[in-house]
Amino acid sequence: GLSWVSMSYLLASVIFLVPFGKLGDTWGRTKMFLTGTLIFAVVTGLCAFVPNAQLLIGMRFAQGVAAGMMSATLMALVISAFPPEKRGRVIGLNVSSVYVGSSLAPMLGGLITDAFSWRALFAINAGASVLIAVLIVWKLNKEWSEPVKERFDYRGSLLYMASIAMLMYGLSQLPNPLAFSLTVAGAVGLVLFAKVELKTQFPVLNMRLFTENRVFALGNLAALINYAATFSISFMLSLYLQYVKGMEAREAGLVLVAQPILMAVVASFSGRLSDRKNPRILAAVGMGISSVGLLILSFIGMETSITYILVGLTVLGIGFGLFSSPNTNVVMGSVDRKVYGTASAMLGTMRNTGMMLSMAIASLTIHWFLGKAQIGVSNLPEFVSSTQIVFGVFTVLCA
Repeated sequence: GLSWVSMSYLLASVIFLVPFGKLGDTWGRTKMFLTGTLIFAVVTGLCAFVPNAQLLIGMRFAQGVAAGMMSATLMALVISAFPPEKRGRVIGLNVSSVYVGSSLAPMLGGLITDAFSWRALFAINAGASVLIAVLIVWKLNKEWSEPVKERFDYRGSLLYMASIAMLMYGLSQLPNPLAFSLTVAGAVGLVLFAKVELKTQFPVLNMRLFTENRVFALGNLAALINYAATFSISFMLSLYLQYVKGMEAREAGLVLVAQPILMAVVASFSGRLSDRKNPRILAAVGMGISSVGLLILSFIGMETSITYILVGLTVLGIGFGLFSSPNTNVVMGSVDRKVYGTASAMLGTMRNTGMMLSMAIASLTIHWFLGKAQIGVSNLPEFVSSTQIVFGVFTVLCA
C-alpha cells in the first residue's frame, strides 16, 4: 500500500505523457507547461491536508497528471528556445539539474520530515510550484514555435491510455497471476494502438517516427533499456546495505548518493561534447561503461567491502551520465521542430516504462529466491544471490 504513494504518481504521468506531448505541439508548449504547473501547485497543496492514505494516493495520481503536462513539454520547450548548435549543451544542463535534484531530494526530504512532518514536504513543494508559475508568466511569455493546427486524436489517445495503464499496473503487481494477464493485455493493446495510428490522418503518436526514422526508434529503445537496467539499482543496493551490511537507512543513502552526483557532473560535460562529437558514439561508450559498472556490482557477496561498491557506483555514474545527454540529443535532433513535444513525451514514456520494467525484474527475481518471506538473517545468502542475478541481467541489457 505504501508503494502506491509513489506508484500512483508514476502511473498517471506515464498514461498522460503521450497525449499531452501531442497537445503541447498543437495547443502551445508554454501554455501546456504553465497549466500543468498551476494544477500541480494546487493539488500538491491539497496533499498536505489529506486525512487518510487512500485520498493521498488519489491526490498523488492527480499530481502525476499535472506532472505529465509539464514533463511532456519540458524538453521540447528548452530545445526550441535555443539554436541547434547549442542543443547538446542545454540538454546536458537539463539532465544535470534532474540528477542534482535526485541527489538532494532524499537528504532534504529526510531533514524536513524530521524537523516538521511529511505534510511539510507538500506545502514547500506547492510554494515552489507557485514561484515557478510566476517565473513562467514573467520569463516564458511566448511560444518559440508556432502550434500545429491539427484535429486531436481522441480515439487513439483513449486506446493508448487504457493499454499503457494495464501494462504499467500489471508490471507493478508481478508475479500475481492477474498481473500477468493485465501485462499481456496491455502489450496487445499497444500493438493494436500502433496499427490504428498508422491509418489515422492526425495520430496522437505518429508511428512512422518509429517505422521510417531509425535513429528515433533506436534512440528511444536505448533509453528504455538503459532505465530498465539501472533504475532499481538503488532499490537493490539499499536493501543490501541495510540487511547484509547492517547500515542505517541514512548511511545507505550516503553511499548511494555517489552515483547521481557523478551523473550530474558527467551529463553536463557530455551534453556540451555531443554538440562537437558524434553523439551516437558518446551514447554507445556511455552504455558500455554502464555495463562494466553493473558487471562489477554483479560480483558482490556477503563480505564485499563498501569501497568495492563505491567503485561500481562510480563507474556506473560516469557511464549513465555519458549516455543520457547525447542519447537525448540524438533523439530530439532526429525529428522536425513541430513534433518536439511528441518526441519529448516519448522519451519520458520510455524512461518511466523502463523504471517499471526495472522494478519488475528486481521484484520477480527476489520473489524467485525468497518467495513471500521477509529478508532476514536466515535467507541473506538467497537475497545476495538474487542481487547478483539482477545485476547480471542488467549487465547483459546494457551490453
